[in-house]
Amino acid sequence: MTALFDTLASAGLWAATLRIATPLIFGTLGAVLCERSGVLNLGIEGIMTFGAMVGWLTVFNGGDLWAGMLAAALAGAAFGLLHALLTVTLGLSQHVTGLGITLFASSLSYFLFRLNVPLASSPPTIEPFQPLSIPFLSDLPFFGQAVFTQTAPTYLAILMAVFMTYVIFRTPLGLAIRMTGENPHAAEAQGINPVGIRYGTIMVGSALMGTGGAFLTLSAFNSFFPTMVQGRGWICIALVVFASWRPGRALLGALLFAFFDAFQLRLQAALGGIIPYQIFLMIPYFLSIAALAVMARRARVPQALMQPYRRGER
Repeated sequence: MTALFDTLASAGLWAATLRIATPLIFGTLGAVLCERSGVLNLGIEGIMTFGAMVGWLTVFNGGDLWAGMLAAALAGAAFGLLHALLTVTLGLSQHVTGLGITLFASSLSYFLFRLNVPLASSPPTIEPFQPLSIPFLSDLPFFGQAVFTQTAPTYLAILMAVFMTYVIFRTPLGLAIRMTGENPHAAEAQGINPVGIRYGTIMVGSALMGTGGAFLTLSAFNSFFPTMVQGRGWICIALVVFASWRPGRALLGALLFAFFDAFQLRLQAALGGIIPYQIFLMIPYFLSIAALAVMARRARVPQALMQPYRRGER
């Protein structure tokens, strides 16, 4: 019990929670934005993988770290444009299209990576983002180490959640996005272009997904390997439901899952010789499923989600 309390009281646990949550925040916000306009984007796993590769390759070839983040966002937006073309313009199945994009983007990531980086005994590395030392705040006991020693993309992810909450619920653009996700024909009657709204939200949402992938290679790690996303994209899809399609709750959901993940790593180090490590790996997913089951009962799905829109049809 003492070991458990010491773990919970450790600033390192909460610092790790923020680091682990960052790609989930970016990915979940991107998925929320897509689904708020009525489009399910199951390409998130592949888009995050491609963003991780493009961001790392940009820096590896001489670009700076923020250029890598921008390149990853643009790469994600490009896949978002493809997804919008297939689902919004052509009206194809959003499930099938998203899964196809995941497979295509993941495979393309490995192909392009090997074209640029030959096989080696150890993967090449870059100099990643370094933790920021914020005057006065970083020196605070406990909170300074837990919160104010993160890298810049982590703070950007948190600010993005606040900004997206404001845009969706406090601006005319946010109202247009929500109307398009609920009833695109009613939105059209009010002079809103549902096709344009869906294209824009899918591209911006996919750009956020790509940025989340780039965090892994440019901040959390310093190299790229094809399986590094490790299902985070699918976790983001579940977190959207947990968050009831609200950016603020998406931030909390990502932090909750990250806490479970960081906590199990420390339990594994403390009790790994007694309990099989597979049990610890199950803990964050089991607890997340339990939390999702509770929250999903009260979640209100956008009414036009996964419904193709064709102008003039009812």
